[in-house]
Amino acid sequence: MIRVFNRYLLGDFIKGFLVALVVLTFVMYVGAVVQAIDYMSRGISGPLILKIFALNIPFTLSFVIPMSLLTTVLLHFGRLSADGEIVAMKACGVSLWQVAAPILLCAVLLSLLCLYINAELSPRSHFARRQMLRALGEEDPLALLDEGRFVSDFPGLKIYVGKKNGLQLEDIILYQFEGTNALAEVRARSGRVAFQEESRVMKIDLEHVRLTEFDQADPHDLSKARTLSAESYPVTLDLQQMLKKTRIFKKPSDMTFGELVHAIRNVRQVFPDILEQNVSRMRAKMAVDANQRLALALSCFSFALLGIPLGIRSHRKESSIGIGIALVLLFLFYLFIILSDAMVDRPQWRPDLIPWVPVMSCQVVGFSLLHRNRRLSVSDTDNVDNSFQHLPAGPMPNRRRFCTCQFPGSLVVSPI
Repeated sequence: MIRVFNRYLLGDFIKGFLVALVVLTFVMYVGAVVQAIDYMSRGISGPLILKIFALNIPFTLSFVIPMSLLTTVLLHFGRLSADGEIVAMKACGVSLWQVAAPILLCAVLLSLLCLYINAELSPRSHFARRQMLRALGEEDPLALLDEGRFVSDFPGLKIYVGKKNGLQLEDIILYQFEGTNALAEVRARSGRVAFQEESRVMKIDLEHVRLTEFDQADPHDLSKARTLSAESYPVTLDLQQMLKKTRIFKKPSDMTFGELVHAIRNVRQVFPDILEQNVSRMRAKMAVDANQRLALALSCFSFALLGIPLGIRSHRKESSIGIGIALVLLFLFYLFIILSDAMVDRPQWRPDLIPWVPVMSCQVVGFSLLHRNRRLSVSDTDNVDNSFQHLPAGPMPNRRRFCTCQFPGSLVVSPI
């Protein structure tokens, strides 16, 4: 009978999980579709665009798999509870741990899959994507300026572009450096890009500019800085010098788990140009990254362990209950992930341990709830009284011998 239970539970669960996985992956890639259209408008070939987005799939799956698992567990066990099937299973002598076992086994397998993705597949694909985007810059230099993030690939410069519309740029921030010292900050409302193919130079004519020159003796003291305004300000980017870099150094997000552990132990060897005051911060950043990968992988098992009793206790047919609980749990989980990133500047507070707080909390609470609900409660007994009215009169033997479950469909309690 247990095999019948397992086939019934796993069949519905796997179908629901695959549907949730496809839906959530599609939602995550909605923004990528807009970026793909932008690439196509610039004449970049379709196969190259597909390769770029295919390399981003492992990173997306590392987040989508735990989200899909939690949502499916809550909805699946919420439906079983609402239809009375959990009560019928308990009445047949099947404990809640036996009901949960096949789902928890799936969660363990998904945790192992996520561990491989986070430790090996995702960092390798992320690094390959960076290399491909660098090569793309040789065909389309404008692709080097990503919207919404600082780009530091150009020697002595760090550039931020808020929005791109063809060759027109908006909300531009530019920092000029000499070594590690910031010389000036340039902010422009807009700018226009022009290329010189022969010399491999990209010129940006900035408009409505505010220039802030920092005092070199004390660049952190803004009261000593000098601010100027200008209608235009030309900036020249040497593409040839930038693209001559034959090696792209790996960032922590590009390192496999083994490489990350080696880098944590040998920060000065892996990053020879790092300043002494930044060593502890870099070590903390990499330690946070490593623990986030492990915690994110183990979250599959933690979400399943907590989602099963929560889905049963909701006891509602409305799917909005399960989805609401999933959203709250996911928000809290990723809130701790963001908090650990924000605290890398305070390594003495051990930000690398913060990602484990929601993971261990889910496991402790989930195990406690499963243990408390492992038996048939008094209220559950009232719900199944009618199911045993047709049993033979006289002393009732072990309930397990008198019960059988018929699948598919709802559970039916009947004498053997």
